[in-house]
Amino acid sequence: MNKKNYIAFAKKSAKIQIDELKKISKVFNNSFAEAINLIINTKGKIIFSGVGKNSFICKKSAATFSSVGIPSFFVDPTGASHGDMGQIEKKDILIIISNSGNTAELSNILKFANRFRIKIIGISSNSKSMLSNASDINIIIPKLRESDPNNIVPTSSTSFVMLLCDCMATTIMAKRKFTKDKFRLYHKGGILGENLKLAKDIMVAGSKMPIINFNKNLKEALKVINKKKLGIVVILKNRFIKGLLTDGDLRREVKNFTKIKSLNKFTTKEPFVVNENMPASKALALMNEKKITSLLVVSDKDLNKKNKILKGIIHIHFLLQDGVK
Repeated sequence: MNKKNYIAFAKKSAKIQIDELKKISKVFNNSFAEAINLIINTKGKIIFSGVGKNSFICKKSAATFSSVGIPSFFVDPTGASHGDMGQIEKKDILIIISNSGNTAELSNILKFANRFRIKIIGISSNSKSMLSNASDINIIIPKLRESDPNNIVPTSSTSFVMLLCDCMATTIMAKRKFTKDKFRLYHKGGILGENLKLAKDIMVAGSKMPIINFNKNLKEALKVINKKKLGIVVILKNRFIKGLLTDGDLRREVKNFTKIKSLNKFTTKEPFVVNENMPASKALALMNEKKITSLLVVSDKDLNKKNKILKGIIHIHFLLQDGVK
């Protein structure tokens, strides 16, 4: 078999899956809506369970649900028969996935749930299966063609169920108005977490800020710069930002410390200011564009006001250290 045939087979396999996934609209019915409503209104956890390849879909789906603020985890139905069912409470919801719906290993967990009246959302392709009979809500997936040459290896069917569970999670996100800010709370680490950081997450604030009153002199300003080690000092007047002095500005006037009493002559009158909820990546882009190393941070409501109260300062080193790109 030559290399062109490899690509042809791969394209054929991909086309089969893509065509089968288009059948997803068939499951967006009353049962799907009832399942979403049940999940939204639960006071417990969402527990996924399945066997074989479905167990991996369950684990991924539980992780997705948890990442968008829906407490969720996976329970292995074989382990559930040996004590793991103690994790399942009456207020929880079980989402059980089985293509045939008659997987023997599901029997005990289904009996346990029915005995204690724990709600079950069953996902299978068989409306007359053991799983369907035990479930409170049945999401029946259509019969699908697998993408392997023999139409037997779970490929299209597993992709289909993965898509279904993702659609459930994103539907709940939309209903709950789940924002980027909320998403960031569950993704403190990793690339997603870094990309979702805001200016207020990176800035220094309070006593760490190099600030000085407008009526101070150059020598006093230099002391603040040396102490706070950000290379700048922010000039304030009546709590509001009046201007900015850099380390370079002051060093150039070192000979005039005794002669010059006012900072006003050397102050940058309109320093670059950003709002606290600006994405950190956007703040870094602004620094690179303007060729500056620091940004002043104010509240969202103050951004467009003439008088602004300083909330924090971002230095380019903070962004780079935190992996913001």
